[in-house]
Amino acid sequence: MVSFWEGKRETKVHYLSNMCFSNLHEQDTPASTINDHYYYPILPGLPDDVAKYCLALVPRSNFPTMGIVSKRWRSFIKSKEFITVRKLSGVLEEWLYVLSMDSEGQESHWEVLDCMGHKHQQLSPMPGPAKAGFAVVVLHGKLLVIAGYSMVDGTGSASADVYQYDSCLDRWSKLASMNVARYNFACAELNGMVYAVGGYGIDGESLSCAEVYDPDTDKWTLIESLRRPRWGCFACGFEGKLYVMGGRSSLTIGNSRFIDVYNPETHTWCEMKNGCVMVTAQAVLGKELFCMEWKNQRKLAIFNPAENSWKMVPVPVTGSSSVGFQFGILDGKLLLFPVQEYPGYNTLLYDPNAASGSQWQTSEIKPSGLCLCSVTIKA
Repeated sequence: MVSFWEGKRETKVHYLSNMCFSNLHEQDTPASTINDHYYYPILPGLPDDVAKYCLALVPRSNFPTMGIVSKRWRSFIKSKEFITVRKLSGVLEEWLYVLSMDSEGQESHWEVLDCMGHKHQQLSPMPGPAKAGFAVVVLHGKLLVIAGYSMVDGTGSASADVYQYDSCLDRWSKLASMNVARYNFACAELNGMVYAVGGYGIDGESLSCAEVYDPDTDKWTLIESLRRPRWGCFACGFEGKLYVMGGRSSLTIGNSRFIDVYNPETHTWCEMKNGCVMVTAQAVLGKELFCMEWKNQRKLAIFNPAENSWKMVPVPVTGSSSVGFQFGILDGKLLLFPVQEYPGYNTLLYDPNAASGSQWQTSEIKPSGLCLCSVTIKA
């Protein structure tokens, strides 16, 4: 055993030694007391917690194959514990999931890119009808596609459906439906919960209602509504609070600069000014929010919530000055994917931690088609 641990980091040794001792008690427990079923080890001859550590060290691309070995392996790979063990072991891999559109603008698909821009796979089609105006959120290493607007047999309607993609097992599944069908709404993860706010309802009416999803109970619960309806907006989480900005409000002429802030501890909303309007792309990187407004596609608007302040950073001109961007995040850097193809285009990369004057670079990371949206999943 000494040679097995030799050279390992102290944090890993401490973590695994605790697991081994705790698991010895589990193995002393008679099999009849474990749900009245026979006890099967994850890996024969090893305590389960050591076996879990061994499984967690396997490269991410092998997870789907591991998931078909046994029910116990599959159950562990699906769990939050699996991501936690990989994080403590320092082996999390960061992949970018991009929803891209083909050159004809007819079909879209999800594809997976790593930090080197290598394409790993194309996801199987999401269940249900094709939709627009949906939200995309990452929760515990899984991709959630929420609500939206769909056309079925020539009839359009808002949806309350929620689908989850397990990035470890390469599988789609359906979660509990929302209380209110909606599209073009704000949505974000905060403290392990998913919040959905505003949007348009089933009859096209603007909404002020909000709800929260708890993955432990697979249930959506209505929370306090906004003071006014809001749609076409977006949300992000900072310092334990939910920020909703952009879009339009029924109490404003045109676009709203107000920021609605929700505090989960007090279950109340408050309001701030100094928001941004007509946002075409947004992403959270570190403790800052990066936005691009429709009226100014050649400047990044960077929001610091602690100071309630914005700063503007010029974007290098590449191709047509009218070409907009969608954002992606990899390795602590912001990627800017053009939303229109033009000869010789490059993905722009902004590194907020680089020295002044060298923050902008180009990247070889490119989706196969035009980027509609993207999320980063560590697993």
